[in-house]
Amino acid sequence: MTREELYSAYRNKVYAYLSARVKNREDAEDLCADVFEQVFRSLPRYDPEKATMNTWIFTIARYTLINHYQRGVRTAPLPPELCAPEDPETALLREETLSRLAATLAGMEQNQRDIIVLRYYRGYSLTRISQCTGISYGMVKVKHRKALELLRRKLT
Repeated sequence: MTREELYSAYRNKVYAYLSARVKNREDAEDLCADVFEQVFRSLPRYDPEKATMNTWIFTIARYTLINHYQRGVRTAPLPPELCAPEDPETALLREETLSRLAATLAGMEQNQRDIIVLRYYRGYSLTRISQCTGISYGMVKVKHRKALELLRRKLT
């Protein structure tokens, strides 16, 4: 079964499972994307002798949901002070910083970039990153430290 077929076959079921357990549609959509990201990343390790595809995917969905609630992630409106228009100087400085960050991330090795995104965008612990990527915990720590050092050098 190709990734597209797998996604088509299970996307609506996984979404229904998640949307019944979270407060809003946006969280359910984000979690569904997280589930399939993990499914596709882990697909080479799937063993049909241990579980059916359905059981395996819903186990990943269940753990994704558990992690969501353990992190306490909730979608909430931004405070009004963050929605206020920026002065042009602040907006320019922010745009420059984001451009430098994007360029630095683009220059990193793929696995370093993945670790930074999972750690600081998704809020995953290093242990969770190790589980998601299949990289040993010790190597995740090393790559995380090296990635942070590279970001510090390039952005300061």
